[in-house]
Amino acid sequence: MQDDAPLAVLGAGSWGTAVAVLLASNGRQCLLWSRDPAHAACMAATRRNARYLGDIPLPAGVEPTGDLDAVLDRASDLVIAIPSAGFTTFVEGLRGRLADNARLAWLTKGLAHDTADTLDCVIASVLGEDRLRAVISGPSFASEVARGQPTAVTVASPDIAFAETVAGWLRNPVFRVYTSDDMLGVELGGALKNVLAIAVGISDGLGYGANARAALITRGLAELMRLFQAAGARPETLMGLSGLGDLVLTCTDDQSRNRRLGLALGRGESLTSALQAIGRVVEGVTTAEGVMRVAGRYGVELPICEQVYGVIHRDMPAQDAVQALLTRDPRPELGASFAD
Repeated sequence: MQDDAPLAVLGAGSWGTAVAVLLASNGRQCLLWSRDPAHAACMAATRRNARYLGDIPLPAGVEPTGDLDAVLDRASDLVIAIPSAGFTTFVEGLRGRLADNARLAWLTKGLAHDTADTLDCVIASVLGEDRLRAVISGPSFASEVARGQPTAVTVASPDIAFAETVAGWLRNPVFRVYTSDDMLGVELGGALKNVLAIAVGISDGLGYGANARAALITRGLAELMRLFQAAGARPETLMGLSGLGDLVLTCTDDQSRNRRLGLALGRGESLTSALQAIGRVVEGVTTAEGVMRVAGRYGVELPICEQVYGVIHRDMPAQDAVQALLTRDPRPELGASFAD
């Protein structure tokens, strides 16, 4: 592809907009598509995405638009920033509309809402196994990226040369990018950390303190390890940016929507009121259900994720969920496969 050809970010939420700002700051023209034409027009007029990123300015290279057909006509390199609940439907809508040489990356961290498959499986199934594709994941809050604060992420693709191409779009002196071909591990890490962050938030909201927080993060990491081993992902990926790095960030900083949701639930707020107060997509809510389907698929026990699912989808009181974890049968901490 030509370096002067525009890149397109499909989805103008906080993370999509932050990446558009990053791309434009790196000297690339970037088409930023919003599904809401009025939102796109407002961004174009004010040179801000006030709805999601406050007063952070959009560089001159960012072109907001609400016309998806025009975007697909002009750009062959696409970065999808659609929430996981709508990801499959959106990708199905691209079928038959992409140029043969179109290449895809995505920022979404979650599982397909209908099947609990990874998003790579969705892309491959809908758009073809031979479509060049990559996932961008890692510990990265949108506002910090948009403000040019130091960040490091991983780009994973089955084609390592394409992973390096995508890394080249993003990389600059304050945005460090590593590459991997373990898409499964990168996607599982990015999905499950949101559920575990809700658990940590619940614990903190109940006032259980730093000891409980550290225990939940550590045992959450053990759950991730069990799932990685059962699914065939690489353990070294778990210990990297898209695994441990993103888990620590999302569990410990109040910029995380998933952590904030857990805090609210732990303080006794209802799910509905907590989500209304946050006012944006909280990926862990959808992912909690998908994770339990994945656990059943691989025959893996994920007790922390199971309790989060119970709180969110079965109206279990937060206190009861924590008590269920504390009263589990004792067992050795470590085994040959983090099996307990």
